[in-house]
Amino acid sequence: MNKSPLNRFKAEFPAKSINEGYARMVAAAFVSQLDPTVADLADIKTAVSEAVTNCIVHAYRDKSDYCPIYITGAYYPDGKTVITVRDKGCGIEDISKAVTPLYTTDTGGERSGMGFTIMESFCDKMTVSSRVGKGTTVRLVKKIVRPQS
Repeated sequence: MNKSPLNRFKAEFPAKSINEGYARMVAAAFVSQLDPTVADLADIKTAVSEAVTNCIVHAYRDKSDYCPIYITGAYYPDGKTVITVRDKGCGIEDISKAVTPLYTTDTGGERSGMGFTIMESFCDKMTVSSRVGKGTTVRLVKKIVRPQS
């Protein structure tokens, strides 16, 4: 079986709140080629939105220069879709703690600590890799099964 993607994309944009909608729409437009259900499309948009928000809020806190977010996507013959959101920010010291529901490093109390939980609940699989001082990568996997004619 060929494991090469049928199609792929990549984009880079500054870590600014205004670009959260851009990332959501790029992912949705890309996945729409697979004729997803409305629910599948909403799931992907929500997961991508959370991943990008995490980059904006957490990865680049206290930075004012250009802070890039990278998003890539690919889909495969079996309908598996992989969206990856990556930053070059501060990284996560303890991933197992960070993905725990309600855990937050936000001392101001504005964040609920549900970002990773939301991403995971809207995807078939979510993985997080990170290196302190180097950045974080979130990989979101969702199987899009085309409706039978």
